[in-house]
Amino acid sequence: MDNNNLLKVDQIHTFIGQFHILQGVSVNVPKGTIVALLGRNGAGKSTTLKSILGLTPPSQGAVIFDGEEIQGRHSFDIAGMGIGFVPEHRAIFRDLSVLENLRIAERQKGDLEKKEDFIFSLFPDLKRLIKLPGTNLSGGQQQMLAVARALVPDNKLLLIDEPSEGLAPVLIEQMMEAIRQLSAETTVLLVEQNFIVASQLAKDYVIIEEGQSVKSGQLADLVNDPETIHRYLEVA
Repeated sequence: MDNNNLLKVDQIHTFIGQFHILQGVSVNVPKGTIVALLGRNGAGKSTTLKSILGLTPPSQGAVIFDGEEIQGRHSFDIAGMGIGFVPEHRAIFRDLSVLENLRIAERQKGDLEKKEDFIFSLFPDLKRLIKLPGTNLSGGQQQMLAVARALVPDNKLLLIDEPSEGLAPVLIEQMMEAIRQLSAETTVLLVEQNFIVASQLAKDYVIIEEGQSVKSGQLADLVNDPETIHRYLEVA
């Protein structure tokens, strides 16, 4: 394996029930970078993240994290190796306070105490709202909390699914700035439907089309390739 890659996904196939969702997806994520998974709705991007984490285990191919093959392991074991997951639609505990949501994400006692200055520097709103239940937060604040929870334990890799979805433009800017800052601390694999957001955050990209990885490279080159954007990313 290339020593620079923190994560290497090699030709994985994943079934959900009888449906063959991923039919050969490969992704390389170098240490210390943001890589964007791009593609139309239903292409298999979210399933790729869930396959890495073992939530929808691949039936074929390899997932290599930090030099170890992890496909076939339990999700909690994979997470325990240092992979954080921010799912689509936030999935916070709405009846728990902001503080309780953060505490429940601790992998070891004291994780939050070590990280709270960093987390609240990224998301100052959360410090102000620390005692409020999740249900009282706006959509943008819930998204911030979902990302913050993944930052509580020491994670080497963050899998972030559609962080800008449903957010107002001013909140998208805040979220982008937070992801930029946290990428100085950890490596990020990002699923993002908003191409402008992805192109301003990520260095490299992989395009998934109908369950297969079809193209990869540097986002700076893709921005200047309208033919590829039209072929794979624009609404058909």
